[in-house]
Amino acid sequence: MSSTDAVTFWDGVHAARPATAGPSPNVRLTETVTDLPPGDALDLGCGNGGDALWLARQGWRVTAADISAVAVERLTALARAHGVHDRVAAVRLDLRTAFPAGTFDLITTHYLHTPYDLDRSAVLRAAAHALRPGGRLLVVDHGSTAPWSWNQDPGVRFPSPREVAAGIGLDPAVWTVERADAPRRLATGPDGSTAEVTDHVLLVRRGRVRVRTRVSR
Repeated sequence: MSSTDAVTFWDGVHAARPATAGPSPNVRLTETVTDLPPGDALDLGCGNGGDALWLARQGWRVTAADISAVAVERLTALARAHGVHDRVAAVRLDLRTAFPAGTFDLITTHYLHTPYDLDRSAVLRAAAHALRPGGRLLVVDHGSTAPWSWNQDPGVRFPSPREVAAGIGLDPAVWTVERADAPRRLATGPDGSTAEVTDHVLLVRRGRVRVRTRVSR
């Protein structure tokens, strides 16, 4: 399927969802990042922009990327309305062919699932390598299907966080898995309905560079 098909699909998904004045951040983000010192963050598949806006309000400088022009335009307008446009750079980008430039203290991606071809392991591997020493990669995936999900395939399988980590194939001498679990929560859909869902949460930290001190003899 072409890039044009993917853009059209995701533009349609976001256009069909009501624009909100203040989209909420994902709970797995807030519980992970609240105690971290702000720095440079990258939000892959930023969607409605709730995570990027929340990070910016905490003092982070955020690059927010999404394949959908509708999502990017909405986030740009929201960042200006919330007075954080100087800390949020929303960019339209197809992760199948490109990855944001730069290095980051935090890279977060929530529910990076798509009906179109995407080498997720390659994207997440690129993300891990874009971390600065001490930086963290937070990957939150669906562990169950919500009633409002675009994917209602009864045969869909959700890889566990450990399986996702294995697929990335990171050197354990450099990257440490700090969290890999499957918590449940009560979620609210775009139409206001609620359902209990499972999240698959993977948190990876890049080790700090060890500086060897030369001892004079």
